[in-house]
Amino acid sequence: GKLTDGTVFDSSFERGDPIQFELGSGQVIKGWDQGILAMCLGEKRKLKIPSKLGYGDQGSPPTIPGGATLIFDTELVAVNGKTLDDKKSGDSEL
Repeated sequence: GKLTDGTVFDSSFERGDPIQFELGSGQVIKGWDQGILAMCLGEKRKLKIPSKLGYGDQGSPPTIPGGATLIFDTELVAVNGKTLDDKKSGDSEL
């Protein structure tokens, strides 16, 4: 993710380690839960998350200031452990 001024505060792409979480369980900020909802496997989406759906007025020091709007370039690479490669190979359990 990055701030609106372009400052990168985290990147799972650079780490090569996708973030795993259960949608709607409170494991991630509300903006992610709302922004990822209804994405299709393999879909890419840019999320612009206002502070009230991110870290609010308190932020997440030291990298995210209070009131910050957050920008995330996301890609849904798996659902319930199933990847796009699984889908292409004929697995219909998605």
